Amino acid sequence: MANKAATDLRTKSKDQLSEQLLQLRKEALNLRFQRANGTLEGTDRIRQVRREIARVKTVLSEQSRAQAAA
Repeated sequence: MANKAATDLRTKSKDQLSEQLLQLRKEALNLRFQRANGTLEGTDRIRQVRREIARVKTVLSEQSRAQAAA
């Protein structure tokens, strides 16, 4: 069964996914800085953001492959 988050991502346009990917990368950068400074409290958020980035990149890749095949 497909992940609900991935299913929701597949309904978004390429521009929306690119914007979301940019926001997630910024958040990941901020979380890395917080961890380095010792001010990060929710260390599990780093893992969540990394997985969300992977989901978005996967959907973008699927869309580009589908477009190339068409």
